Amino acid sequence: MKVEGYEDIGSRDVNTKGGLSRREFMKALGGGIFIFFFVGDSSVVEGQRRRMGYPEDFNAYLRIGADGRVSCFTGKIEQGQGVITSLAQTLADEIDVALESVDMVMGDTDRCPWDMGTFGSLTTRFFGPPLREAGAEARGVLIELASEKLKVPRERLMTENGVVFDKEEKSKRVTYGELAKGKTIERHMKDKPAVKKVSDFKIIGKPTLRRDSVEKVTGKAKYAGDIRLEGMMYAKILRPPAHGAKLKNVDTSAAERMEGIRVVREGDMVAVLGRSPDEAEKALGKVKADFDVPEAKVDDKSIFEHFLNWDVGRDVEEEAGDLKAGEALADEVVERTYLSGYVAHAPIEPHTAVARFEGDKITVWASTQTPFPLKDDLAEEFGMDKKNVRVITPFVGGGFGGKTRNGQAIEAARLAKLAKAPVQVGWTRAEEFFYDSFRPASVIKVKSGVTKEGKVVLWDFDISFAGGRGSGMFYDVANHRTTTYGNRGRGAPSAHPFATGAWRAPANHNNTFARECQMDIMAEKVGMDPVEFRLKNLADKKMAGVLKAAAEKSGWTSGKAPSGRGAGVALGIDSGTYVATVAEIAVDKRAGRVRIKRVVCAQNMGLVINPQGAKLQMEGCLTMGLGYVFSEELRFKGGEVLDVNFNTYELPKFSWVPEIETVIIEADDEPAQGGGEPAIIALGGAVGNAIYDAVGARLLQLPMTRERVREAIQDS
Repeated sequence: MKVEGYEDIGSRDVNTKGGLSRREFMKALGGGIFIFFFVGDSSVVEGQRRRMGYPEDFNAYLRIGADGRVSCFTGKIEQGQGVITSLAQTLADEIDVALESVDMVMGDTDRCPWDMGTFGSLTTRFFGPPLREAGAEARGVLIELASEKLKVPRERLMTENGVVFDKEEKSKRVTYGELAKGKTIERHMKDKPAVKKVSDFKIIGKPTLRRDSVEKVTGKAKYAGDIRLEGMMYAKILRPPAHGAKLKNVDTSAAERMEGIRVVREGDMVAVLGRSPDEAEKALGKVKADFDVPEAKVDDKSIFEHFLNWDVGRDVEEEAGDLKAGEALADEVVERTYLSGYVAHAPIEPHTAVARFEGDKITVWASTQTPFPLKDDLAEEFGMDKKNVRVITPFVGGGFGGKTRNGQAIEAARLAKLAKAPVQVGWTRAEEFFYDSFRPASVIKVKSGVTKEGKVVLWDFDISFAGGRGSGMFYDVANHRTTTYGNRGRGAPSAHPFATGAWRAPANHNNTFARECQMDIMAEKVGMDPVEFRLKNLADKKMAGVLKAAAEKSGWTSGKAPSGRGAGVALGIDSGTYVATVAEIAVDKRAGRVRIKRVVCAQNMGLVINPQGAKLQMEGCLTMGLGYVFSEELRFKGGEVLDVNFNTYELPKFSWVPEIETVIIEADDEPAQGGGEPAIIALGGAVGNAIYDAVGARLLQLPMTRERVREAIQDS
């Protein structure tokens, strides 16, 4: 397999006016059959294309070369979610070549067309379908060429494993490479061609080993921190002790006297450069600085009251019926407030970048989810023409929504220009925590009503500062309203003491936790089993299907909580995927320790390109979710981040991982949906409900730490 993206390859002349020149690119590759196509037809994407000056007729393309290999060029990146494999499967099946014949060229702004970034479980949902169509278009072009070459009518021709042949006289055959040799053919896909039927799939839907597995387990995979350039220096930057702190004075004289060390300063940025990270770190320790630190007015304990007192805008996300009428119908009305703290991304690979100037051109290798927005930011930072800016994205060691802001890449570029030498900036774990864009803390207030027959008739869901993702009402409730406060930047930036942003299904785990715990509370009020209660209030057959699948797989037995079993269930929707999770737990009442023994997770995600990859993503989500459920919560005082490493910020341990069973509902005739995030959303609700079922203690705050579990047990 050929995985490109970190080598300094390709022509420097393939950009014109910031976009890709098709003609120059085709010339640089030496011809072949090219299929250009456009991914996304929303007004947002259209507006982005026009504003940024990128080609208006395509933002992705594939090429069939004279060697018969098929290359897919995309601005998407591989950050561990497996799209380097699933996209290759998608293309290989539609164009009829072996998977090994497909090359993925990803995240190189000089070689790939514009893309807004890799996030939100969008790649499979929005890039996959047009990629299939492009493959089908290419197959049609190949059949057309073969018809001319073999003098055989098109309707008699078939394709298989990179060959077009006459199905009535199979000796008449020609390879894709032979058809592409000596030609430069350009096709623009405008009308959608017919793609293969599910029954014709040979590669799509088949469990496939990750294409990058060998590189990653042997250490051959290249990340931004693995880039080595001649004359490269390693940077360590003077950091403030708190967000909002201002540099008063600095003394760099001791560092300047060290052999091989360069001190660089521009405005408030002070950095030392060395020939190794250790040398630079040692020199930074000799820099003396004083900062003005603003008064701490909020911390991790007072943040929730702070939110409720903050004057922000209000958005009604969803509304139906009459809340007062619903309350009048209810026999039981339940009001609860649910809290969630800030959570860090904590990727295995911290933010890293290498920058090199060559004349009026710059190349940056960066761990980023957004190479093209980074390209634009670099051009703006230095007042450069976009055609002179190149971003190359090697493999990315986890992003989870946190590698979209690219601060380390801008720092590396600024220092490379000042030092007139290539520079690497690799954030330490402390810097990673300090500059992370954390998952927002939130307050969710729920008021709900239910009849004695078990029918939910009132749902009033107020979300402060988390956002509305995953809060849509899929239960059958006539009178409901969902309201967000401080959402989409309305008051949110100034309310938080530091940056916040996406975090693997952002807001959805907060909202799902609140909704699903509230559902269990109502089920108990009317004396119903939690699964039975949910089914009674579900008109959505797809959701009912995943719930039944999870319940059956887990061996769920009917009973009213708290039953002492320690079983809990929760449902949710994310990225178009329906999720049902059942957790079985045991509680050490004295220590407050909760151990998850088993998790069953069922998903309906439409057409599954790579079932093995989907299963791995589900297991990864559930394992990562153990953190937000039990331990991950950022401590801070004002702008000072108190957790700067894993000795105090506790990630899930191997010993925490339960038996995990996954169920993927067969839905091949439905469009493919997202798989990188959904499974994480319902774990908190399932575990919270299981704790109540085990010991009768209701937890209303995430994470459900030992201290909070002990307190809840004492108060129950």
